[in-house]
Amino acid sequence: MRKAPEQGMSLIVKTVTRLTVGLILLYGVYIVSQGHLSSGGGFAGGVMIALSFVHLMLAFGKETAFKKFSEAKALFFESLGVLIFLGIALLGLVGGVFFLNFLPPGEAFRLFSGGTIPFSNIAISLNVGAGLFTVFLAIVLLNNDSERK
Repeated sequence: MRKAPEQGMSLIVKTVTRLTVGLILLYGVYIVSQGHLSSGGGFAGGVMIALSFVHLMLAFGKETAFKKFSEAKALFFESLGVLIFLGIALLGLVGGVFFLNFLPPGEAFRLFSGGTIPFSNIAISLNVGAGLFTVFLAIVLLNNDSERK
């Protein structure tokens, strides 16, 4: 009996991916969490987080990436990011202040002192990361549909 062809790339690419994908994801989370203190933030961290899942998909094939992060999960996290950001804005509106100023402002060199900016960074990273991964999924699925025809 013939064995079904293996999905994804070569053994070398898969091994390097196993070693690096966690580091890429961790660095994306670091950029999001430190965004109010240094360069970076929600957008840059969200792109890095999405690219860690894209990296998995390119190396191992779409089935492996779907097991880790499905299209339904991506849409859920994208919507959650928008709702968190909207909630921050509405809390400020109800409080009668501009939506970024309803918590005390940050202090220099203190991680948990950025007011609402860290929460906004988290919301933006969820939206950007899940949205970018969803766009990549749509391209992959569209390409598969055109190959079948």
